[in-house]
Amino acid sequence: MTSTVNEVDLSIFDGQRERAAAIVARYPHPRSALLPLLHLVQHVEGYVGRAGVAFCAEVLDITAAEVSAVATFYTMYKREPVGEHLVSVCTNTLCAALGGDDIYAAVRERLGGIGHEETSGTPGEPGSLTIEHAECLAACDLAPVLTVDYEFFDRQTVDSALEIVDALQRGEKPHPTRGAPLTDFRRIELLLAGFFDEPELGGAAANAGPSADEATLAGAQLAEDRGWTAPPMPDRGPDRTTEATELPGGPS
Repeated sequence: MTSTVNEVDLSIFDGQRERAAAIVARYPHPRSALLPLLHLVQHVEGYVGRAGVAFCAEVLDITAAEVSAVATFYTMYKREPVGEHLVSVCTNTLCAALGGDDIYAAVRERLGGIGHEETSGTPGEPGSLTIEHAECLAACDLAPVLTVDYEFFDRQTVDSALEIVDALQRGEKPHPTRGAPLTDFRRIELLLAGFFDEPELGGAAANAGPSADEATLAGAQLAEDRGWTAPPMPDRGPDRTTEATELPGGPS
């Protein structure tokens, strides 16, 4: 029997209710499960559509407006269907200064002049790509960077970025600089929903990969080699609120 909420067809999620229940069971309050539940929705739909909003509302017993308020707040939840892969180019200050803006412009041109969160090809079909400019991908020491389905490609140039895009359109999966081997946007959404051992993803071992670059760890390694340690935090006692307002020279 087709399940509906306010006449929205939810049958696309009929095979996902066990997974949804498993997500909710992780939390003491059901509505706390909304973020991973939205990732499950994107695994199924390829974005968060009306059916996905209604499904989350039904599972968590909250309103569709409450679900939409969250889904429209975070950029990781897409309101239009995403391609086989999501290509995110960092255009924040350091990446932009080192070539990120040029990379974004070149990738856009290669994909037919599409813009932010637009898709080249039929969403979900092999070789289809959605592009977005990201405000920060937290890899300033490896700038400029881009990610494909949230896996990192560091120290990019216009030419290397275009090679990645061309390969993706051919159906290839270039290996990231850091992170796990590429799958596709929908399967990575299942991973983000918290299902790490799913056979559909190849199991936990298939999702392992280096997460840090040698340059990122250089400071920590230097400190370890030289025996440097940070001074211990002062013991402020049980009433931390009052003492936290004091400066070294006396009360603030």
